[in-house]
Amino acid sequence: VKLDRLDEVTRELEDPGIWGTPEKAQELGKERARLESVVRNLTELGKGAQEGLELLEMIVAEDDADSLRTLEKDTATIEERVGRLEFARMFGNPMDPSPAYVDIQAGAGGTEAQDWAEMLLRMYLRWCERKGFATELLEVSAGDIAGIKSATFRIEGDYAFGWMRTEIGVHRLVRISPYDSSKRRHTSFASVFVAPEVDDSFEIDINPADLKTDVYRSSGAGGQHVNKTESAVRITHVPSGIVVACQTERSQHANRDRAMKMLKAKMYEAEIARRNIEKDKLEATKSEIGWGHQIRSYVLDDARIKDLRTGVERRDTQTVLDGDLDDYVEASLKQGL
Repeated sequence: VKLDRLDEVTRELEDPGIWGTPEKAQELGKERARLESVVRNLTELGKGAQEGLELLEMIVAEDDADSLRTLEKDTATIEERVGRLEFARMFGNPMDPSPAYVDIQAGAGGTEAQDWAEMLLRMYLRWCERKGFATELLEVSAGDIAGIKSATFRIEGDYAFGWMRTEIGVHRLVRISPYDSSKRRHTSFASVFVAPEVDDSFEIDINPADLKTDVYRSSGAGGQHVNKTESAVRITHVPSGIVVACQTERSQHANRDRAMKMLKAKMYEAEIARRNIEKDKLEATKSEIGWGHQIRSYVLDDARIKDLRTGVERRDTQTVLDGDLDDYVEASLKQGL
């Protein structure tokens, strides 16, 4: 199937007319690169397995212990590559290869919750850096004293949405609060929401009459132009209540374009969620995003971070908060979450 699709994509790219639509050509080029990688791996693994069988027959015939040890190493390498291919199969969602938008929202609890939201933002940006993903911070709402009330950033990289989607949910922090003079134990919540970036070929009907657009001055660093003009844009889709904001670009027009892309992504994810609810209410309840539906607990004063869905628990809390999340994400993917 992969080989047939590779032939089909190659034929499309060889058609001179495809370059009249550079966006489609670029997307087909990315797909061809992914397919070539899979086909090459499968071909090499098949060849390696066949050569291993032939070598095993010679080893048995000649009772060659040294060659047997070499074959064992080669077999271990093949098993590792097969494992990586098997893992890649878990990215079955058609949107998994897409870039992703990540929203982080602080829960109730004032400064403590806002500090926790900023800790999560730092953790995910570090994790993306470890994986070689490109990130772009699109919007940050600063906390009243410390931390952030909310933030939105974009991730681009190999299967960015596929990797990040398992982090959707509520994250619970338990620690001795540095903001409490009595040094009491505090519990804070923050939510993480992830949506794939949807290209212009995906049809989502957005009625301009349903949109409410607000412009305002950007906050934070950015120079005189950014801070003295109302270049930041907030768009509300009134029927659904979905709100997006962007202040990273220098012009209001560019911020509006970026915000519309974010809105399209969120509306796509909302539509998928709606279909999932209709298809299987039980599954939808499991993945519901809301307070009291935490997916992971970060209990820092007891030095443990436990994923409540997969049971994965680690004691090196600072390493995890510095972006070492693969144990949790991989376990979630393997369970099909």
